[in-house]
Amino acid sequence: MRISVSSDMDEPVARRLVAELRRRGHEVRTHGALREGADPQWAVCSQAAARDVADGTADQAVVCCWTGTGASIAANKVPGVRAALCPDAATADGARRWNDANVLALSLRLTSEPLLTEILDAWFTAEPSQEPEDLRNVARVRRLDAARQET
Repeated sequence: MRISVSSDMDEPVARRLVAELRRRGHEVRTHGALREGADPQWAVCSQAAARDVADGTADQAVVCCWTGTGASIAANKVPGVRAALCPDAATADGARRWNDANVLALSLRLTSEPLLTEILDAWFTAEPSQEPEDLRNVARVRRLDAARQET
C-alpha cells in the first residue's frame, strides 16, 4: 500500500511510524519535518499528505502534529479525505470500520511506540463496514465534499 506520512516535528514517534510502515511492506512518502527541505508547518504538510490520498498518489495517509488536532483539521479540508484523530486502537478500528476513514491523525505528544503499534494494527486490520447505515453516512460525507467544491 502507498502511504503518505506528514509530521510538523521530527519526533521519535514520527520516525518510528515511518520505519514501522516500511517494515510492514508499505511504500511511504514523507512530508513536512520528515522530508528535508519540505515545509514543516502542520497545516501545510498535513494538507500535502491528504492531497496525495485525494489525487490517488497514496492509498492512505497518516498525519501528525503535537496534539493531532491541527493535522486532522487540515487534512479534512481536502475534499475526499476522511481523517480521524485516533488516540487508541479502538478508535482507529471504529474510524476505519464505521467512517471508512482514509487518513489517520496521530498526536506526537500522546502516542507511545507500543500504542503506535496497537493503533496501526487496528487501522490496517479493520475493513470498512458494508452495513447500509454506515454506507449512507459515508455517502453523505461524500455529498458534503461535492457541495463544498461547487461553491
